[in-house]
Amino acid sequence: MKLQTEKGEIRISSEVFTNITGAAATSCYGVKGMAVRSKTDGLVHLLRRESMSKGVKVIYHDDTTITIELHIIVDNGVNLMAVSRSIMSEVRYHVSRLTGIQVKSVNVYVDSMVIG
Repeated sequence: MKLQTEKGEIRISSEVFTNITGAAATSCYGVKGMAVRSKTDGLVHLLRRESMSKGVKVIYHDDTTITIELHIIVDNGVNLMAVSRSIMSEVRYHVSRLTGIQVKSVNVYVDSMVIG
């Protein structure tokens, strides 16, 4: 994403958004980690910390806002609505605070639940 300021141009890569999003989401209560669905077997896999960005998709809009989609795995027995709202709030806050980019929406997909 490119931002034009009075002092010049700022470019923010997608990795910045995905790293901030992954860190904010996994810090929320009840989130086991980020998820990715395998194209070969169709199963959902828990991502390691270094590859969390695979569970995040950033969509850029013409009005210099972004939409973030993230896939997560949660612990058994948590309130899915409360966890999702918490993630939406945390991600929106941290991305806006750290990059200055307005987040239009955050879409949370709960792909799996871990028992134990």
